[in-house]
Amino acid sequence: MSIEVGRVVEGKVTGITDFGAFVELDKGKTGLVHISEVAHTYVKDVNQHLKVDDRVKVKVISVGDDGKIGLSIKRLQSPPKKERQQNKKKDLSFEDKLSRFFKESDEKFQELSEDRAPNKKKTNNR
Repeated sequence: MSIEVGRVVEGKVTGITDFGAFVELDKGKTGLVHISEVAHTYVKDVNQHLKVDDRVKVKVISVGDDGKIGLSIKRLQSPPKKERQQNKKKDLSFEDKLSRFFKESDEKFQELSEDRAPNKKKTNNR
């Protein structure tokens, strides 16, 4: 099986560094899963996500002219829903959404008005 961009392959983690993990693919080829391609969340230490000898499925994201193979684990995972999307209420009517918008706008306007209110200063009369 040839290594082509977009292909999903299985391999074995052979080494872990500060910048990612090396994965041995078929035919003795090795690719790198960069730390930014390990998970959708912030990865401080690759060792918290992968161990040497782990079997992993990876997606080939690049094959350089020099033979370097870029791999990704996170591109095979569903991205986490954003907090805003989770809190969004889909069953609100247009009128309810509009009412909520006006209420939030009024609250923000009041906050801005209070922040920009002129401070009472002593004036120098000549």
